[in-house]
Amino acid sequence: MKPAPRKTPAALVRAIYRKLAPSWGPQHWWPAETAFEIIVGAMLTQNTSWKNVERAICCLRSAGALSPAAIRDLPLSKLEELVRSSGYYRQKAARLKGFVSFLDEKYGGSLEKMFSAPTLQLRSELLALNGIGPETADSILLYAGNREVFVVDAYTRRILERHGAFGPAAKYDEIRTLVEHALRCEKTASIGTQPQSLPKPRAHEPSPMSTAERSQLAQVYNEMHGLLVQIGKHYCRRLEPNCPECPLREFLP
Repeated sequence: MKPAPRKTPAALVRAIYRKLAPSWGPQHWWPAETAFEIIVGAMLTQNTSWKNVERAICCLRSAGALSPAAIRDLPLSKLEELVRSSGYYRQKAARLKGFVSFLDEKYGGSLEKMFSAPTLQLRSELLALNGIGPETADSILLYAGNREVFVVDAYTRRILERHGAFGPAAKYDEIRTLVEHALRCEKTASIGTQPQSLPKPRAHEPSPMSTAERSQLAQVYNEMHGLLVQIGKHYCRRLEPNCPECPLREFLP
């Protein structure tokens, strides 16, 4: 059988979204009660699994320490103890303190004021903080601030690279720009409305932040990221990819 013509990178991104979104529906990512909880989770999830982050957040919640004021007043040693399960806990505790100091000095301790800043300005300010790289900054912007920014993680890079969208030397912002431009005209209305045609992985339960009001484009970026995470976890694994059963196998070069 003659192979199908190879898709452009942007067409590939759209095809993946249109393949997965109608069958799998909303993934309810990021699961959190508040915007600050998302910020904490985004900073703690570096170099560790989400399960370890969930344990740390549970400890913080039990200690009443999931607010800027609580982090500000908590002794550093106690904060280190609470986030120990996330790994690199001394560094991460210091970075949480650093973020709250930034919030106090720049925005009077108000997340509402912080998220009223222009997206590019806020992104630049976040990237200037110790321990916040592009993925963490964009996670804060998209999931806590409901901004129209796509988050590139290891799953996104692996899946799109294996499908020929770019090479191994592609930079973070190159990938982010590709996905954002490819999906800028996509809609969310069809998500979950088509008959389920693919084995559906378990999604997170709805939460106040995963169901928060956001623009259609921010929702599309939100869903695309969650869908790629599911593909990366269940099919496009780093060491043992399961290409024969992957819903995206038809798009492989």
